[in-house]
Amino acid sequence: MTAAAAARPGQVVGYRRVSSDGQNLDRQLDGVTVDRIFEEKASGKDANRPALQEMIAYVRTGDTVVVHSMDRLGRSLLDLRKIVEQLNAKGVTVRFIKESLEFDATSDDPFKALMLNMLGSFAEFERCLIKSRQAEGIRLAKEKGVYKGRSKCLKPEQAAEARERVAAGVPKSRVAKDLGVTRQTLYKYLEGKA
Repeated sequence: MTAAAAARPGQVVGYRRVSSDGQNLDRQLDGVTVDRIFEEKASGKDANRPALQEMIAYVRTGDTVVVHSMDRLGRSLLDLRKIVEQLNAKGVTVRFIKESLEFDATSDDPFKALMLNMLGSFAEFERCLIKSRQAEGIRLAKEKGVYKGRSKCLKPEQAAEARERVAAGVPKSRVAKDLGVTRQTLYKYLEGKA
């Protein structure tokens, strides 16, 4: 153990996540005092999220990770359990505010394990229901002819910039990467189909 690690007391580390840019992180962990917070706007479909991975690498034995609710940490039961077990293996406690549950490496409470599995399963089930209702709504909207699909990925000024850069000889793959879209999306804009 380094001197810096020995001098660092157990910290309270917050993790906040929403799925899209239009959502707000503010309500999560409101009123909870943390030493450091990691947050991101990313889908919870898997554990390959930059801020999550950075938080896992940052925490040390004796730290506590505080999360608003289980579904913010992992969307599937498998991912949720894996993340909690990974943190506990490092000697880190995980606390969920909404569910009023805490998991640490020293506890072998079967009731807590049951609650993690049960509540994680409910969160996964709820997500499946939401996706099913969304798909049904899209299907009905298409039948009525009112479904407009996803909004355009590029603003008009971005599309104009893309056309200028491609005309100036910048590789299309580079332009797409700089604008954060796929090459297929870029091609649609260049062909006037988007």
